[in-house]
Amino acid sequence: MTEKLTFTMENYLEAVYELSLDHKGARVTDIADKLKVTKASTNSAMCVLAEKGLITNEKYQEIFLTPKGLALAKFMADKHHIIKEFFIQVLKVEPFIADSDACSIEHVISPDAIHAMQYFMQHLSSDNCSDPQ
Repeated sequence: MTEKLTFTMENYLEAVYELSLDHKGARVTDIADKLKVTKASTNSAMCVLAEKGLITNEKYQEIFLTPKGLALAKFMADKHHIIKEFFIQVLKVEPFIADSDACSIEHVISPDAIHAMQYFMQHLSSDNCSDPQ
């Protein structure tokens, strides 16, 4: 993932990804509502993401991720999910707090730390399965 985005642009890209999981495009209004920002800010962000080749953004049309945008967005969503699940399963943090914290941390955490969390959780669950209690 060589494309470097600001935290804000990463959030916009992840929102497009989440809103288009049903293989339909995302609408500016839905993105703005999801992120609790204005449609003007969302339109501006979509222009930036389009310039970077991460989305297709035609006026008055739904927004779609490009293959490059899809790969980056999926990578970010996976990081978010791993951090959130680590907080919930291992640290016993409330899901709402875990989600909020994961959203902040996903932008700065290293791939090594993500892999370590994932490895730990995989071994934690396999250790629990083999426990003869």
